[in-house]
Amino acid sequence: MADGIPAKALTAVCRQERTEAEMRSWLADREVEPEEIDRVVGFLIENLAIDDARFARAFAADKRELSGWGSERIEETLRARGIPAALAREAIAPVPDESGETESEVDRAVRVLRERSTDLSEDRGRGRALGLLARRGYSADDAYAAIRRLAREG
Repeated sequence: MADGIPAKALTAVCRQERTEAEMRSWLADREVEPEEIDRVVGFLIENLAIDDARFARAFAADKRELSGWGSERIEETLRARGIPAALAREAIAPVPDESGETESEVDRAVRVLRERSTDLSEDRGRGRALGLLARRGYSADDAYAAIRRLAREG
């Protein structure tokens, strides 16, 4: 391996967790030869510095809990970051909490609307709520179901 390349790559991964595809791109941007990229990425995977499955699960959990994203947006972003489709789908699968319960997409969408104190008494408020949920990556069916549920609750 070229002088210092593995150490620089490891430092980059320690600063910001990256997918395998992102690390390959990072190395290519630094004009590292393709064979060397394969060796460095193999070294990082072997030493558990890069793990796409771990990255996908953590990313999905963070975006779901901290940003209120829906599964569609999470999966789309994971795929854009180079995560294979099967790993992305696995990462967005419902995960039971400590009590064994799983929160549905509709439940999460309702929580997002509650946090925003969305007024659903008029068409304009419902339209804004629908737009918010669509931007967050909730399907139209889940968004409408969340809006209906929250409107019924009053």
